Order: sequence, then structure tokens, then C-alpha cells
Amino acid sequence: MRILKTTYLNGILLLLAFVLIACVDVSSTDSVDEESKEAVENVETPELNEGEETVEIGYSGPLSGPAAQYGINVMNGLEMAANEINKNGFEVNGTTYKLEIVALDDKYLPNETGVNVKRMVSENDPVAVWIPHSGGVFATQEFNEQDDFIIMAYTSEPRQYEQGNQLMIGIPPQYKVWSEPFSQYVMDNFGGKMALLPTNSQYGKDWSESIVPVWEEMGGEIVYETEIDFAKETDYFTIMTNALNQKPDVLFVGGPSEPTALVIKQAKELGFEGGFMIMDQAKLEEMSGFLGSYDLLNGSIGSLPIENFDSDSSDAFVETYKNNYGEPYATSESALNYQSVYVLVEAMKAAGTVSDRKAIMEAVNTGIKNMPEDKLVLPLKEIDEVGSLQWEFDAGIVEDGEVEIYPVE
Repeated sequence: MRILKTTYLNGILLLLAFVLIACVDVSSTDSVDEESKEAVENVETPELNEGEETVEIGYSGPLSGPAAQYGINVMNGLEMAANEINKNGFEVNGTTYKLEIVALDDKYLPNETGVNVKRMVSENDPVAVWIPHSGGVFATQEFNEQDDFIIMAYTSEPRQYEQGNQLMIGIPPQYKVWSEPFSQYVMDNFGGKMALLPTNSQYGKDWSESIVPVWEEMGGEIVYETEIDFAKETDYFTIMTNALNQKPDVLFVGGPSEPTALVIKQAKELGFEGGFMIMDQAKLEEMSGFLGSYDLLNGSIGSLPIENFDSDSSDAFVETYKNNYGEPYATSESALNYQSVYVLVEAMKAAGTVSDRKAIMEAVNTGIKNMPEDKLVLPLKEIDEVGSLQWEFDAGIVEDGEVEIYPVE
């Protein structure tokens, strides 16, 4: 296991730290001490047979701090795919390759992401690096085309596509696809008055800015607006009391699953009987675990749990994932990143190269068409012109303590 230490900052990255710190998806005021800088989760180097070679892929995301479970979910998906692929390897132009993951903890801090990835590029040669937060993606967009590696961006933030980065694959659906169906469901079932209570990160601000015009165009009204700092706030009584005093029909909430679940619990304890519009970072299945059941989530709409897709490939993934990692749930973080590893491998095979990043990007759609059927955990159609993977992904609603599918076109 290789240990990569992130102890040196150059001047450019120091500037990025100040400029991009506001883009982090989960707020944290924790200082980055030496121990956390050295926190590494690096999978073992694959065993190679004669003539086989390795292809390195990277990960920089939270493995400690308030978003650790989120980052672990992503890492588990990457590792699970790599372990499956490495059983036999994959062939490109007559050579068999296996994947090696170089993974570093950045505690969800964009400046640490930049440092981590710069070290990976200088000490390793990753063809692609998975980054599961918008701040880290924005930081690495500053140099990834020059340093010649593909960003595998696991964030639903639409602004990441504005730069026109030619070496980036956006993995999850952009959150703007949820604005209209989420609004339609809660407005039809609960009413048109909404209170905004998102996480105070840039991700939360952008999500709020996306939902407000859609809500108002549909005839809704914003009756209360604030933000929650989940790194500091643990008691939501005052915030929730102030929100409920405005008599909302719907609460817009979200952030990491556990604190979001506690916000919903607080609302229920204060007598709220309306609906919940839940940002895509918080997962219904994880929140049900924190709350003991889905009962407190009645009236909620969010992203559909993988377990509710009910296909042969999704069922097989869920069962294998739970067995491999002893986790109670297999979330979309694990599933989409698992599938994205196969997308990259199939793109390399189709391009006939493991080193020409531009050729690999040009072959992504061919790679998607060549995906093994049993690895299509979620239906994947294509990568669009801006680099965003296009999935068939419905929403999930909770009624009578059960998750139901809410179709999204």
C-alpha cells in the first residue's frame, strides 16, 4: 500500500485555496492537521501475471470529517468495480491491464483536492481521477487539461460544465433535472408555500437558486429562507420553529443524509405535516436508517434508492455490495461510481489506448454501447456534448412508510 503525503503547497494552489473554498459541498470549519493530511485509503496493487501492466486511476474526496461516509460510499463503488475487473484484467491492443487506485483524503476541502491531485500527477500517472464534490472539481479544472488527466466528476452541480472542459466526465444527473418533478409532486400534494432550509454550502446555495424560479413559475411562494451549517449546528429547534411560524406547506431540505434526517425529525416533532423536497445529496434509504424507518419521511420526494430499481443488474449489485462491505444500503454514490469505472475501461478498449486521454474521451459513447449488460446497474444512454452522462433515473417518493417510484422524463 502506497502512502502519499500532501505536505507541500505551491503558490498557485495556495491561491486556489482562498478562491475556491466557498465551492465546497459540505461546510466544515475543521482545520486540516498533519494526521488528516496523511489519511489515505489506497487499494492494494493488483497481482500481475507475466506481460500484464497496470493503469492507475485516482480518487480525492472525503474519507474523514463530516462527509466521510459519503466519500467511503464512492470509494467502495470504485474499489468493487476495480476488484471485479482485475480478476481477469482487460485487453487493449494485445496487452492485458489491471487497475490500481491511488486514493487520498481531502476532507471535502477544494484546496486539499488540488494538492492531492497535483501529487498524484507528479508521482503517479492516473488516466482519470474521481472527485466527488464541486469545489474539488472546480479546483482541478484549473489544470487537468494541461496535466492531461480526465476528471471523473461526481457532483450534480451544472456549473461544472460552463468551462467547456474537454477532459471531464460528469457522472450523476445534474440537479436541475429534479426541479420541476420535485416541485410538481409536493405542490400537487401539499400546497404552494415553501420554506428553504438547505445546507449552507455553495452546492446548497446553487440548488436553492435553481429551485426558486421553477417553484415561483408554477405559482408557488417562498415564505421563509435560511441556511443550515451542518458542521456547527446540531440542534435545529430554533431554525425549524422560525420556519414553521411562516406556515409552509413544504420544506426544502438537504445536505449529508444524517443531519438532513435530523432536520426532518425536528420538523415532525414540532408538528409539521407537510411535504419535504430533498436535495439529491441526502439519500432516502440512508435517512430511513438514521430514523429507524421510512415513517418520518412520509411526504418526501428525493432520488430513488438503488434497491427500488428492481432489475436483475441492480438487484445483483445491491446484494454483492452489501455482502462485500457489510453496509445496510447500496446508495447511488456507490452504484454510479461503480458503473463509471466500467464506462472508462470500455472507452479505453474502444479507443485502443490507455494513455491518450483525448482519444479515450472521444470513445466514451462507443464504450457505453459496449457495456456488459450485467454491469448496467442503472440504464445509461450516452454522454452528451458537454460531458454529462445521461441516465434513466426516476425520483422516489415516500407514502405510508414505503418508497414508491415517481417517474421523471
